[in-house]
Amino acid sequence: MSPRALAGLWLALNLIVSRPVFGQAAAPERWVGTWATAAVSSPSQPPAQSPPGMPAPPIVKNQTLRQFVHVSIGGPRVRVVFSNAFGTRPLAIGGAHVALRDKGSAIATGSGRPLTFSGSVAATIPPGAVLLSDPVSLTVPDFADVAIDLFLPGDTSAGPSPLTVHSGSRQVNYASATGNYTGAADLPGATPLPAWLFLGRVDVTAPESVHAVVALGDSITDGYNSTPDTNNRWPDHLARRLAAAGHATGILNLGIDGNRVLADGAGVSALARFDRDVIAAPGVTHVFVLEGINDLGLPGLFKDGPRPTAAELIAGHRQLIARARSKGLKIFASTLLPYEATTIPGYYTTEGEAIRQEFNQWLRTSREYDGIVDFDAVMRDPAQPGRMLAKYDSGDHLHPSDAGYKAMADAVELAILGVTPALAK
Repeated sequence: MSPRALAGLWLALNLIVSRPVFGQAAAPERWVGTWATAAVSSPSQPPAQSPPGMPAPPIVKNQTLRQFVHVSIGGPRVRVVFSNAFGTRPLAIGGAHVALRDKGSAIATGSGRPLTFSGSVAATIPPGAVLLSDPVSLTVPDFADVAIDLFLPGDTSAGPSPLTVHSGSRQVNYASATGNYTGAADLPGATPLPAWLFLGRVDVTAPESVHAVVALGDSITDGYNSTPDTNNRWPDHLARRLAAAGHATGILNLGIDGNRVLADGAGVSALARFDRDVIAAPGVTHVFVLEGINDLGLPGLFKDGPRPTAAELIAGHRQLIARARSKGLKIFASTLLPYEATTIPGYYTTEGEAIRQEFNQWLRTSREYDGIVDFDAVMRDPAQPGRMLAKYDSGDHLHPSDAGYKAMADAVELAILGVTPALAK
């Protein structure tokens, strides 16, 4: 055999032997969202004139943020999604870290892991983008408080780029003294910060039997007027009910104070954010929608346009239904809660109440959603059906109290989420 033929035979044999090696790959990890928040755009600099009582935007300058999230399900591996969704300039990250919480602003000794991004400790998030950390091995228990450190070497107020935040965290987070303190057991100069900044989601690895549910909503889903640092939002209570029934489920709270279905305002509309907040989350099988009361009330408060008709609000919900089903998701909705006598000036009108009643009747009778939860029936006062029961009212006659949020979660039939009725307590 000629030298050329021998060389060709050697190359062919080498390819045959090598092909299985190159074709082998580790089985992909299965990720499920365990916590999430919906971001809004915040100015990076205080406006020349701001409404009374309006907090100044947070400023981070060469500091470390320590932000706490209360997960719904645990897992042996974790990754974190950071977001510059509303930024118009790149966001530089100088370091990040994940750990379990001890108490206050401290993290549990030995629980921490540095986060990297494609192997690097530093990264830059382009405008409008998110950044997914590399996975780390960290055993996260169900319902654990997880501490996420984020070092920002720049000055967030140095330019006009908006901040990507969730201001209604109902959770005290912290900003450090100047410097990189990612992973420090105690955070130097810890200053309370009642918001989540540049934080989008936390995922854990989970078996095929574990899935996630998105709660898409406004301030009632976001837990407005619930007691801070107690996890008394209605989706928090739902997560605990599911776990007690032996059906651990990732619950992703995508509520935004003041959010609407059809119009932007406090955050972009539910229609505009559906793909980013719902479709992008891993492991999601079900969506709960509680949206529409701000479509009725905010036009009277902000004078920013006409109030939608019931037909227009229903059309918006039909879009949510179609988009969820196009991705194979089950989608449920709730009737809108009573709000007569709310203390927010201009929010309640008889016209808005008539639209609420018509919309609720459509939900109850149309069967267009895969199912509904009648929160209106649970929360209303039988003697005054337009008003919330006093025992469930936080005091502003629009948002529930801690007890009200629990009553809402207790009203959800767990069977619609695949839980065997005999197991549901």
